[in-house]
Amino acid sequence: MRDVCVIGLGLIGGSVLRAAVAAGRTCWGVSDSQADVDAALADGYDATTGLASALDRAADADALVVLAVPLTAVDDVLRTVASHAPHCLLTDVTSVKAPVRDAVARLAPQTRYAGGHPMAGTAESGWKAATATLFDGATWVVCAEEAAADDEPGTDLTAWREAAALAFDAGARVIALPALAHDGTVARTSHLPHLLAAVLANVAGAGGPLTAALAAGSLRDGTRVAGTRPELVRAMTEGNRGALLPVLDEALGLLGAARGSLASTGGLAATIDAGHAAHAALEQQQGAPRTPVTLDLRAADALEGLLSLGERGGWLTSLDGDVLTGEVA
Repeated sequence: MRDVCVIGLGLIGGSVLRAAVAAGRTCWGVSDSQADVDAALADGYDATTGLASALDRAADADALVVLAVPLTAVDDVLRTVASHAPHCLLTDVTSVKAPVRDAVARLAPQTRYAGGHPMAGTAESGWKAATATLFDGATWVVCAEEAAADDEPGTDLTAWREAAALAFDAGARVIALPALAHDGTVARTSHLPHLLAAVLANVAGAGGPLTAALAAGSLRDGTRVAGTRPELVRAMTEGNRGALLPVLDEALGLLGAARGSLASTGGLAATIDAGHAAHAALEQQQGAPRTPVTLDLRAADALEGLLSLGERGGWLTSLDGDVLTGEVA
């Protein structure tokens, strides 16, 4: 198994490091937080605040480098990657993919890169919140891009394979998606819910002590992610501005229609019935029977196969040599 260097030891990066070590890999982590480094060392993990030396070690070992820093820190870290491990295998666990892809192309173009995003997390943060089991059963997107018309190559399948292998070792299943498809989807499934949770928390908070006394499960469930560190939520939502704006407009349109209906007729049936039906449809899709598939990364059309499977919501569950096994609805 390939060695792993994790840059960033918060909830996600710390969990990647813990999971990779639990899988039997040689791993080391680096963070600019002395508190997180000290906590990792106290727990028996290899950690340092020295980014340059950690990357030198990664270059010598031909290790997989994992960026687990906020989007706002990606550019600075990539400049150091380009200086100390310019040809490394590189992935990341950032919640927005197109800006990271573009930053890698601009600042560390010689790296072999496949972006990643594990769809897992909690409202907690820091090394102490990290666990080796955070990604068990989670979906982990590993981005794949077709070759561009201007002769830009598509995703390096060696980099994709190594990023996917790390996800499998962490207990996750993998979906291959282009960066823009990922960003458009998470705008709906993650970033809009964070904004709505913030709005719900604001509305509830305006009710004062009586609201707190009467609040129950629906408010708790609807506002859970509002407890996430604000700087992390801002980084993911503002960083995905292009994809989030039209989705936010869609949500505002639905809320506006509900408001108009309530004001004019006193009824909310259209909104509530449509939401109930959409919820049922999502649950049906998630529980639909799935067909086994296999895909050989050595095949000439392997990249196209990965993308076709991902577009249909198909996921991959294991890797044996260069042969992937998965399922599609």
